[in-house]
Amino acid sequence: MKTIDLFSGCGGLSLGFEWAGYTISQAVEFDKEIARSYIANHKDTEIIIDDIKNVDNNKIFKKGSAEVIIGGPPCQGFSMAGARIRDGFIDDPRNYLFKHYFNVVKEVMPKIFVIENVKGLLTMQNGKILAEIFKLFSNEKLLDGHKYFLHYKVVKAVEIGIPQKRERVIIIGSLDKDFDMEYLWNVATNEILKDKPHFFDRVTVRDAIGNLPSPTIDGKINNPAAITNYQEFLKTEDKYIYNHVKTNHTYKSIERIKKIACGENYTVLNEKINSVHSGAYGRLCWDEPSPTITTRFDTPAGGRFIHPTENRTITPREAARLQSFPDDFVFVGNRTTINKVIGNAVPPKIGYFLGVFVKGLLGRC
Repeated sequence: MKTIDLFSGCGGLSLGFEWAGYTISQAVEFDKEIARSYIANHKDTEIIIDDIKNVDNNKIFKKGSAEVIIGGPPCQGFSMAGARIRDGFIDDPRNYLFKHYFNVVKEVMPKIFVIENVKGLLTMQNGKILAEIFKLFSNEKLLDGHKYFLHYKVVKAVEIGIPQKRERVIIIGSLDKDFDMEYLWNVATNEILKDKPHFFDRVTVRDAIGNLPSPTIDGKINNPAAITNYQEFLKTEDKYIYNHVKTNHTYKSIERIKKIACGENYTVLNEKINSVHSGAYGRLCWDEPSPTITTRFDTPAGGRFIHPTENRTITPREAARLQSFPDDFVFVGNRTTINKVIGNAVPPKIGYFLGVFVKGLLGRC
C-alpha cells in the first residue's frame, strides 16, 4: 500500500502507518533541518525537501503514485480567513498550503486521503471552513467526474492509549464510495485489540517516563528495562537511547521551580510571571496524562512541562515518550529544531490506529 506523506515533519504519522504495514514511498517536508530527523528514521522513503507549491507546480507526483495520501496542511490560512468566505476559497493566497494539498490529491487520485489538523478547524468561521473543505473535495467538476466522500472525527490521544490530553480533528476522504465512519472506527479498534490488548489502556506520565534515569550531558543513556505495558510497546533492543538531555535553566528559574508542587503552576509564586500561557511553571503529576506537548516543552513559562519530581522541564526523550515515539527514534538537530519536530508531530500511535482504520476502508473500496 504505497503512501505519500505531505507536510511530513519528522514522520510521526508516517511511522504509525508503517507500523500498520504501509510503504511510505515519498514524503514532502519544506524545512531541511526538520527533514534530517525524517531521513534518520525513514531510510526507505524518498524525502522531497521543497515547498509544497513547487512539488505541485512541477507535477512531481503522477496519477496512481499512491493508494493513500496523508498529512496535515498547516491551518494558518484558515484561521486568518475573513469573516466572509468568498467563492474563491481555494484561490485565496492565505490558503495556498491547503490548495496544494488538494492539487496533489487531484493529480494522484488516491483511493483514500487523510488530513490531520487542529480541533479548532471545526469552529473556524462558524464551521464555514470545514464546509468549504467538504465542498471542494466533492466537486466532480474539479476532479474529472470523480468525488470524495468525507467524514471527520475528533481524536483524543488519551483514548488511543497516549499519556497526553491532545485533541486533533481527522478528516478522511474515500474516492467515489461513501463509508460509515463510526462502524469502521469500531472495526479498527477491535482489530487492534486482537494483537495488542493493552493498546487503548489509560496511560499516565509515570507509565510513560517513570523508568527513565536522570538526564545526561549528551543525552545518551543505557536502555532501561520496561516496567509498564506502554514502555514495553515503545522499547528498543538497542543498548542505548538518545535525546535524554535536560535544559540548563537559570538560577532564578530553578528557584521558582522548587516552589511548585504537583499540579501547581505560577499562581503559587509571589511574583509576576511574563507568560501568555495559563499553565506557566506548571508541574506534571505522575498519575495523570500530560497536557498537550508543544514546541516549548523545555521552557518553564511555556506550559505545564516541569518534571513530576525533578527541578527541571522534561527532556526531548520524555516528551517523545509522551507523544508515543518509540525509543529507537532519534531526533536530529539543535535544541530548537528537536523541540519543534516533537511538539508538532502526530503521535505515532494515532498514525497506527488511522493506518488500521484506512486498511479496513480500503478493503471495502
